[in-house]
Amino acid sequence: MKRHNVVLIILISFCWYRCSGDEGEPTIVLPSNLKLDLQEDENNPGSVAFTATADNVNFYSYYFGLPNEAATISNDGKAAYKYTESGTYIVTVQAHATSSQFVSVEKEVVIQLEDDSTPTDIPSEGYTTPESYDGMTLVWQDEFGGTALSGDWTYEIGTGSNGWGNNELQYYREENTEVRDGYLIITAKEESFGGRDYTSSRIITAGNQTFQYGRIDIRAALPQGQGIWPALWMLGSNFNTVGWAKCGEIDIMEMIGGSATGRDNTVHGTIHWDNGGSNVNYGDSYTLSSGIFADEFHVFSIVWDATSITWYVDDVKFNEVDTTPADLSEFQNDFFFIFNVAVGGNWPGSPDANTVFPQKMIVDYVRVFQEQ
Repeated sequence: MKRHNVVLIILISFCWYRCSGDEGEPTIVLPSNLKLDLQEDENNPGSVAFTATADNVNFYSYYFGLPNEAATISNDGKAAYKYTESGTYIVTVQAHATSSQFVSVEKEVVIQLEDDSTPTDIPSEGYTTPESYDGMTLVWQDEFGGTALSGDWTYEIGTGSNGWGNNELQYYREENTEVRDGYLIITAKEESFGGRDYTSSRIITAGNQTFQYGRIDIRAALPQGQGIWPALWMLGSNFNTVGWAKCGEIDIMEMIGGSATGRDNTVHGTIHWDNGGSNVNYGDSYTLSSGIFADEFHVFSIVWDATSITWYVDDVKFNEVDTTPADLSEFQNDFFFIFNVAVGGNWPGSPDANTVFPQKMIVDYVRVFQEQ
């Protein structure tokens, strides 16, 4: 959350311009008693409302202290301006008798936009990992700077097939993804849309960023609650041609929430593959010694090579699978990323009366390292 203060320092100066016509012509009466008041809008950071008053005035001109600024005309003396950058601005208002005869007053306005770099909805603490490892090169990363997703990501929209194959309850929308303050935020909401009672987001790198092998680190803070199902995972790049599960699936992290059942402190690392037309999976779980995964950031990692995949939470190993058998050949191919927060489904079950919405998965970074 950003906090903003507007500091106002008043410097007043007056200029008078008086003009008399030829003999017999009336003298222009200039405005008098010109005053300028201003008021900060506490609910709209950087916004200042101005009110000028004067006697014998026809109209007012405002200059808000910007370079090459055109006058803002006001008939009632009222004007407003929203400053987007901190700084000192000299605001001038002119009270006109005619377009060329006026009096003026100036005020110095000091704008201070103070940035609290840790928004209140984002944890301030947690585990982190380095940007380099011996013998490895950082080949791709997303630190989620700016205000929108990079071109490496696209959205999957809608309900998929049978709730994305799992009887999930949400409708995936682009609007539930936000990038701000250096974080990716996916929000699950309880709201009616597209015939569903919940909305969320699902983003993928298919067709843009795919990888075969490497160390993958994802720093994230997770949502919580019964029926909440966040996932950071990968599918084989040949998904569209061979389908699931022949393409292979690597679940770097999944969590099925449920505070009443103690599931908000446990994540799962799993692979899925096809064996003679049947889905086969192998996985294990990791449980925190205290707290839950919504409390602070954790780093979910895999180290994947031609022989194995190993899972870590905060650099603690909790699962490993040998991928050399011929029927696990799926894991010798390229994979793309999927980040999503599902609501409901076969595994977690539906939300209940104790589930609080909205729920957010907050991702700080994703980094891919490969051997040099």
